Amino acid sequence: MNTRSKEWRNSMRLTVNYNYMMKKFIGEDGLRDADLTAMKEEAANAFAYVKENRGKGMMGWTQLPYDQKEIVEDILATAKEVRRKFKYFVVLGIGGSALGPIAVFNALCHLHYNELAPSKRRGPKFYVEDNVDPERMKDLLDVIEPEKTCFNVITKSGATSETMAQYLIISDILNKALGDKASEHIIATTDHAKGNLIKLSKQHGYKTFYIPDGVGGRFSELCPVGLLPAAVLGLDIKLMLAGAAYMDGICSRPSIAKNPALACAVLQVAAMRRGKNVGVMMPYADSLKLMADWYCQLWAESLGKNVTLDGEPCNVGQTPVKALGVTDQHSQVQLYTEGPFDKVVTFLSVGNYRHEFPIPHGCEDIPDVAFLGGHTMNELIAAENKATAYALAKAGRMNYTICLPMVNEFTLGQLMFLFELQTAYAGAMFNIDTYNQPGVEAGKQATYALLGKKGYEAKKAELDNAPAEEEKYTV
Repeated sequence: MNTRSKEWRNSMRLTVNYNYMMKKFIGEDGLRDADLTAMKEEAANAFAYVKENRGKGMMGWTQLPYDQKEIVEDILATAKEVRRKFKYFVVLGIGGSALGPIAVFNALCHLHYNELAPSKRRGPKFYVEDNVDPERMKDLLDVIEPEKTCFNVITKSGATSETMAQYLIISDILNKALGDKASEHIIATTDHAKGNLIKLSKQHGYKTFYIPDGVGGRFSELCPVGLLPAAVLGLDIKLMLAGAAYMDGICSRPSIAKNPALACAVLQVAAMRRGKNVGVMMPYADSLKLMADWYCQLWAESLGKNVTLDGEPCNVGQTPVKALGVTDQHSQVQLYTEGPFDKVVTFLSVGNYRHEFPIPHGCEDIPDVAFLGGHTMNELIAAENKATAYALAKAGRMNYTICLPMVNEFTLGQLMFLFELQTAYAGAMFNIDTYNQPGVEAGKQATYALLGKKGYEAKKAELDNAPAEEEKYTV
């Protein structure tokens, strides 16, 4: 079926099933229809706030599905050259600059992509370096050849210590090995005017893509931050953006019953107000495993705030937890089913997996095994997903399911935009700044002081004058 057709796109529509959030199905801990009705005005106000501020301030991300036509063509041309010239493509970044690209890679590429023969891959071997563990850097250099590698350095400010430390190491290696040609191996993704990386890009002549104004790291996957790595991998970035636009259209009404992102926000806020301070994201697909990582940053960094927009103390937020179905049925689900009533579980389910694997008949004399024969792994994982959701509901535990008809560029674009809108609505309902991260900045400043960065002498003095640690508290 033509992916441009309305019929195909509608067949790929994500759905949200929240039956198991309701009192009718889970008992006294569940929500009543009246509870949702009582939140109707609050939800409509959150919707209006997001709509009114689209494209303004730090909500530039809302326009990404629509205003990147020329940028996308440049990305596609650059990606084609990267595939032609390089054997390896490495992203240097941290936070949203890394979590988004690797989540999309894991979702849409072969799960053993780098181990495939070149003829079976659509792009170079792909790595994302999102930490400054020295062993990690050493191990990367053991498996790549820098002179055959394109490095994509991603940081809006050019002051991200982790990314710039990686840059200093890699640029030194490239300069020593390639001299004047070193710059051909670096692509920068950064701010168009401010910061250190744009200065370095102009100085060295790096190919550069720009992170639009109003797009923070955790909302940046659908701009060059994520689109360039995806395009290098041969993925259809236009279809990803089309999926995001499609979900945006679905979410164009201020109705909990019609707007899935608003429904998810209301469900989560209602759950938090009932003491559900842990939000479990549990995909039933290995391809979506790292989407949970990406979501965790989006949700935690956006909602974990201690003051409202009016300056009132609030200490809101929900701790996101990653799980994987079926794997974590054999570890975490015991806690979810019988532990504290402090969790809401979001399942990511897949309607049709990209492959079907039959389970052959065998072990006919062992009933516990023989019953599997004649079924498929597809049936087994779907049954376990449904059974886990039901078991949680039977135990009175809140859970709901987001279903992707299948995992592809279009549905992934939908899912990411749904989560971004959900986060924006929830932040508006809490009346907080969804887009800042002062708690992160505090740690950065302490790091700068400890490493002797100029301008942080007062912070260094504060650290030096902190109470001395006592030996008796070390065992």
